[in-house]
Amino acid sequence: MRRARYLVLSLVTALVAALGAAWVTLPAYAAGATASFVKTADWGTGWEGKYTITNGGGTPVTGWTVSFELPPGTTVGSYWDALLTTSGQRYTFTNRSWNGSIAPGASVSFGFLGNGSGSPANCQLNGAPCGGGTPTTPPTTTPPPTTPPPTTPPPTTGLPAHVLTGYWHNFDNPAVELRLRDVPAEYDLVAVAFAEATATPGAVTFAVDPGLSAALGGYTDADFTADVRTLQSRGKKVIISVGGETGRVSVNDAASAVAFSDSVYALIQRYGFDGVDIDLENGLNPTYMAQALRALRAKAGAGLIIAMAPQTIDMQSPAGSYFKLALDIRDILTVVNTQYYNSGAMLGCDHNAAYPQGTVNFIVALACIQLEAGLRPDQVGLGLPAGPGAAGGGIVAPSVVNAALDCLTRGTNCGSFRPPRTYPGLRGAMTWSINWDVTNGNGFARTVAPHLDTLP
Repeated sequence: MRRARYLVLSLVTALVAALGAAWVTLPAYAAGATASFVKTADWGTGWEGKYTITNGGGTPVTGWTVSFELPPGTTVGSYWDALLTTSGQRYTFTNRSWNGSIAPGASVSFGFLGNGSGSPANCQLNGAPCGGGTPTTPPTTTPPPTTPPPTTPPPTTGLPAHVLTGYWHNFDNPAVELRLRDVPAEYDLVAVAFAEATATPGAVTFAVDPGLSAALGGYTDADFTADVRTLQSRGKKVIISVGGETGRVSVNDAASAVAFSDSVYALIQRYGFDGVDIDLENGLNPTYMAQALRALRAKAGAGLIIAMAPQTIDMQSPAGSYFKLALDIRDILTVVNTQYYNSGAMLGCDHNAAYPQGTVNFIVALACIQLEAGLRPDQVGLGLPAGPGAAGGGIVAPSVVNAALDCLTRGTNCGSFRPPRTYPGLRGAMTWSINWDVTNGNGFARTVAPHLDTLP
């Protein structure tokens, strides 16, 4: 389990001075630029929308602002690939640092969730009419999306609004060995660590580790399978984690994507897992892993849990492979539990300081990167070690985890760094690991789990 440089959000680029003093406060605008809207999903009480900004002119657009009104009773919830400000029922989205420039003939897009049945009206792009109207399909000048658009609302996985995730060891190490059925009741989501690579690229396998079985006085695959059902009967979810510090699973082409999808689905069928966790620390190809996960979900169904546990360094920039994967599959993604440890000091979303690990500032400022760069709050979890022995650095008291949760969801108990807004829907916390938590007296679960129940 485990970790670094993020180029945070920048201001919209001002017009060059040659355009005159009267214009310098406006974003750059090229004649022929349009913004078109489409509802990519609609479930009655809400919908998911996407605006596509297309540069039909002959010069680059170097910054964009799209604003529109929603009728009373309809509001914007989560959003991605843009920054948002509001004034009453008027919503104004501006570009992020990485998608403000649009070459002639090119397009960019941003999306958001709408609460209520209304639709955007009176749209303006950089102060002028959007021009593209509200077509039911994206304009033909828009290049094909790199990933399929979501066709359903965020998937229902049977998990509570705020979740405590823990990893269960399928190996023998200095932490306490546990049968799966003996996982403490505070954990909502149990990630079984780990599935292992086979000789076939992309394919994985799983069986109860012989060393663990011996340490437990005999523990078979049949015992494990029965324990999966036991936890599920208690309302818990159990997923298979792929990777880990020594994992060498490689999904780098179409064939290995198929092998990954097929082999994970076979494990789901054999053991009854509720989903999969991606914890690859030795490289990840977002294109083919996205293919694999979409194929797996097509087989397993909409209730499939898809979790990730990237290192801190993997979530510093949306251009990074792990971050890109999360954004590319956000319509089917359940949660990203970034490991806020074993990383040293890192930049937060304010880009103003290198925050030292093991502090409220570190956790909040780094989580803010994901929350401000496109993931919904319900897709963001805070991963921390469960006390001594669990990590080489970044170990914090469980009370620090609770303070970070409060800061992000309520704006209270913050350190010197305060996020630009609150995120009441934050998914929860994760720990490496359940075994280390039990070894250390269950302090993590017994402190954090009841606090999660108090969050908005």
